[in-house]
Amino acid sequence: MVQLSAASESQNICKPLPKGFNKKKFSITYNVVNNPNLSEIQNLAKKQCLGKNEWPVIDKINAWMISSETATFMKWGGLGMIASELPDAFNSVYGKNGDRLCVVTPMYLGDTGKKKARLDGDVYYGAEKASAKVKKIKVFDVPFIGDKSALVKYKVTVYTGKCGDTDYIFLSNDRFFSINPHKDNPSAQDGCYVYNEFGINEVERFAFFSKAVYTLIKNIFEGKIKEISRPNALIANDWHSGAISGLMKYFTVAQKDVCKMDGTLADELKSLPVIHVAHHLGYQGWDYENTSKILNSLYENMATTVFKNAKAIKNSNPRATNTLIVHDCYNQASCNFHLADRVVTVSKNYLEEVSKELGFGFDFRDILKIRKDHRNFFGIVNGYEKSLISPNKDKISVIDKYFENFDFKFFDENHLDVKLHNKEEFIKLISKLASDEAYRKKVIPLIDTYKFEDISKSVKNAAKTPIICATSRLVEQKGYDIAAQAMLQLIEKYSQFELEYPIFVLGGAGDANYFEMLTKLKDKVAEVSKKAAQRIFVFRGYKDEFAYAIQLASDFYMMPCRFEPCGLTQMEAMAKGALPIAMSTGGLVDTIDDGVDGFRTEVFFTERRRVYGSNLTAQRLKNNVNAYAETLQKALTVFYRHPERINEMKINAMKKDFSWNVEGGSLSKYYNLLRFGHL
Repeated sequence: MVQLSAASESQNICKPLPKGFNKKKFSITYNVVNNPNLSEIQNLAKKQCLGKNEWPVIDKINAWMISSETATFMKWGGLGMIASELPDAFNSVYGKNGDRLCVVTPMYLGDTGKKKARLDGDVYYGAEKASAKVKKIKVFDVPFIGDKSALVKYKVTVYTGKCGDTDYIFLSNDRFFSINPHKDNPSAQDGCYVYNEFGINEVERFAFFSKAVYTLIKNIFEGKIKEISRPNALIANDWHSGAISGLMKYFTVAQKDVCKMDGTLADELKSLPVIHVAHHLGYQGWDYENTSKILNSLYENMATTVFKNAKAIKNSNPRATNTLIVHDCYNQASCNFHLADRVVTVSKNYLEEVSKELGFGFDFRDILKIRKDHRNFFGIVNGYEKSLISPNKDKISVIDKYFENFDFKFFDENHLDVKLHNKEEFIKLISKLASDEAYRKKVIPLIDTYKFEDISKSVKNAAKTPIICATSRLVEQKGYDIAAQAMLQLIEKYSQFELEYPIFVLGGAGDANYFEMLTKLKDKVAEVSKKAAQRIFVFRGYKDEFAYAIQLASDFYMMPCRFEPCGLTQMEAMAKGALPIAMSTGGLVDTIDDGVDGFRTEVFFTERRRVYGSNLTAQRLKNNVNAYAETLQKALTVFYRHPERINEMKINAMKKDFSWNVEGGSLSKYYNLLRFGHL
């Protein structure tokens, strides 16, 4: 029988962590304890990573996808896509049998200048042009530290709504979920990641989100909220909901120990299985300055007790001995990596990378290796509804009207001659953007361009002119600098031949430094060949109609990524007949068949270590630039010499189906994981 601590003893146990404790030299020692509850907290990470907990019996799935982003209402990246498309597909396929996957997300309100969301009466208008009729369910209190270092009971309003086949639970709080930016908000941060008007940063915002979700679940299990049914599994979508496991499995036990929670309720909450979905491990939710504030907010007066017993599974990394911090810094992903019942990442190859390489797995490599060996870490490729990324007649019609007097046409894998027509139209469009400044400012007003040149007369044969694009974000991950060096090697090699030089269209929203680097590339190429440089178009910014027109026309899509956990861009490109030229990393390995529906490098390096490919190839190519340059040249050689093979590859690429619900696809894997705890 578990003996609870006496009330007098709890006064000594229940205390917050000292302010700024992490900013002093300290060491954590885990004393042997006789208290079974504290012993349970100490041993939990080991038990979870070794997969010792049995998966509960689940006859009908009633799971929650807990996500900071959704492509439906607030999107920034791929994790927003999975939060919308996976539940939609799941409910469409399994909903008829009574299984459900619901989305829990913040109700963001405000205007960043780029993203705008509002609640108007009983209709919520998200930032992605979607809306939902919502019903106010309940207002409940969420204790969290405010401006004066004391716990404040913040009001959270829970709304329910529906979009398509999916039920949504929206959590509203004016302070934490406002997206009105602070005057000091960095320009690169937008949407749900703004440093907002109340001085709330992204880590504090999503720690509060985790606490609000936990409090909502507790209210439901206590019977205080009857309009929402009990979930029987939770999917925590990336680091943003990374505190969920600690709240469900540590906080409940600690509260039970001091008689602040009924033992039966604590056991029910603790037993609710959590699946953590990790997208890119480089994003973990670090906050050094607010370490003690966030831990005290999450665990309240039990923070010291939890922290002093939050022992990580033994591994070779001295930075990760406590599940709540890494070294001396709050890390929101850490808790779920240690305590979740299952961990999923977004491709099989990325699973291998993060469990083998420090450059990918960071402080969690050893933990993930243990989980992989004990079969509670899985790689499931993100799906993508094919109808959303294949050429779309309505969208093409909109593009024609938008650009005025252009005639882009719909095509599929059986009509690649139409893609050639679109290439010809795009050459006209890019030339008009170069020659007509007023027109350019009208149709791509927020895009910076550099020395666009009219090529309408210099391109003699569009069929023999490859169009190569890269329209990803201008960030280090996407490897634009690798592409630039590979292109320079290419131009130097081909400058002596009489060829139709490739048309390169490179750019996207993001870092101005990468835009500047691309402008210098164009200038360097001009020193070798003015004709080749004329066909390099670099820009900074994003316009959906422009990006769509580029992909409709492109033969190839460059992805020289330093890492790409899953990648959705290559799926979009392939669906439009643009063959990816990609680095062999992450999900690019799982989704691109080299020489069949795209081109991949024979080798891939990280931090000077070979991660993919043979030793002999690695010795020959030496680095990623050489590997990518070789692959780029190989793709173009096939284009110039064997156009029929390129057409076959385009047909293969367009036929490929990454939809969630294809036979044996990702959807069935998630169903099995939720139902049985394994694939």
